[in-house]
Amino acid sequence: MEELAEAAGITPRTLRFYRERGLIPPPRREGRIAWYGPRHLARLRTIAALLERGHTLSGIADLAAAFESGRDVGEVLGLGESAEEEPVRLTPEQLADHFGDQVTAGNLTAALDLGYLAADGEEIVHVSRRLLDVSSALVRNGVPLAAVLAAAREVRVHADALAGLFTDLLHAHARDGDPNRLRPLARSAVDAELSMALDRRLRGTGGTGGGDAAGTTGTGDAAGVDGTGGTARDV
Repeated sequence: MEELAEAAGITPRTLRFYRERGLIPPPRREGRIAWYGPRHLARLRTIAALLERGHTLSGIADLAAAFESGRDVGEVLGLGESAEEEPVRLTPEQLADHFGDQVTAGNLTAALDLGYLAADGEEIVHVSRRLLDVSSALVRNGVPLAAVLAAAREVRVHADALAGLFTDLLHAHARDGDPNRLRPLARSAVDAELSMALDRRLRGTGGTGGGDAAGTTGTGDAAGVDGTGGTARDV
């Protein structure tokens, strides 16, 4: 217990209190010996991140109880259902396989704030396999996880703006009253604009949609804004 408390940056007394409140799962017992493992450390780091975000211990206890009762993680977090993204269940060891020593309290807090991660019993749930794969690839290629998450936060704002633009457009003009049918066209338009914006920036030529076009016209804004973070939105 003392080793786990030290690794989590808390006192053994605090750890006992968390255990008594049901905030962490019980240890594996062999006779009189209690064994704590990586899943307990992951839960303690999640608790620390939630406390840092302003959650109370009572609120965290309610979340833990909801998770362990089998409620859907998206329901608990108020995320609703995603039409296309596939959540991924990970053990703490698997999360470390993706991001190594960059699984820090600060990065966990950022990922929780974004809604990318949630604890579900003994597992960690990432909201999107595509975001997990791309973000881990960026980290493997030398981009710090903190920078990936910071970019993702900006992308979230721009992606929401783009979604609003296309939602209004499709609702206003979809002939059969079903804007979801045209959803792939909106994604293709953003993907094409992002691809061209990346080409311009990576070539260093600027083009007609260089730095100024990112914030001047509606089309340029969609390309330039998502070009800044569109890659990270797929992060």
